[in-house]
Amino acid sequence: MTMKRGALAKASGCNIETIRYYEDIGLLGPPERTASGHRIYSPDDQARLGFILRGRELGFSIDELRELLSLVDSNSYSCGEILSLARGHIDSLKRKIFDLQRLERTLADIFRRCEGGDASDCPIVDALYDRATG
Repeated sequence: MTMKRGALAKASGCNIETIRYYEDIGLLGPPERTASGHRIYSPDDQARLGFILRGRELGFSIDELRELLSLVDSNSYSCGEILSLARGHIDSLKRKIFDLQRLERTLADIFRRCEGGDASDCPIVDALYDRATG
């Protein structure tokens, strides 16, 4: 069953601008149009959007999704190729988690030096200025 863009947005839980963006960057192909010019999305279009949205929920970048979809579109991918891309994504996530944990520790250390209150001398501001000029 085909549907118009607004119905697709509602059914998929995303907004119309997101669908338009994925079309603009080529993750979604141009949809068919009715005689009156309305965009209509096929079940395949709907499934592809679901794939993209789920991939984004899992933290895949646009480039990673583009690569995955390219393999899927070729109809000649192997599970091993997909696994290799997914492992690369997991490695990237691990690096981001490590960086975020380091950032959290740094901020927590800065915050521990701050007593709050009404004083205008603030270790948080001092730390930010030290980084910006250092």
